[in-house]
Amino acid sequence: MRVTNSKPQTSQALGFAAWLLLCFAVGAVGAFASANAGAFYGQLVRPAWAPPGWLFGPVWSVLYLSMAVAAWLVWLTPSADGNKGALGLFITQLAVNALWSWLFFAWRLGSWALADIVLMWLLIACTIVAFWRIKPLAGMLLLPYLAWVSFAGALNAWLWRANPGLLS
Repeated sequence: MRVTNSKPQTSQALGFAAWLLLCFAVGAVGAFASANAGAFYGQLVRPAWAPPGWLFGPVWSVLYLSMAVAAWLVWLTPSADGNKGALGLFITQLAVNALWSWLFFAWRLGSWALADIVLMWLLIACTIVAFWRIKPLAGMLLLPYLAWVSFAGALNAWLWRANPGLLS
């Protein structure tokens, strides 16, 4: 995908690689915290609508890719008002995203994980609005992420309530 702007193609490619690296590094931090997630998830009482554990990795991989593309598109947009603020929001929500796996899987703090996911949802929604104002396609690319986090929030709440012995 070639994007026309004032940045040379080499800079565009390096920028894309950097956004990919950042997003997948966040995924790696979450994966590290989730090293024993399969066994733990298997112990939980789950609702009938809970996805199988194997589905999370592929879904998150696609989401991290779309997030990187969205951030890259905003980064490429020449000197739009709010670029730095929008990208700052994006990076903030990434940090909150990375924390969730630690709260839920590593530390088994269901209530804190739920609070984290609510904050993440709000930050993603604000990021979508900010990105949309700069580059509508970038905002659209984050909509599946918001939908997945909405679903994950409902699942987090259900699991926390149904598993008080495993998720304090």
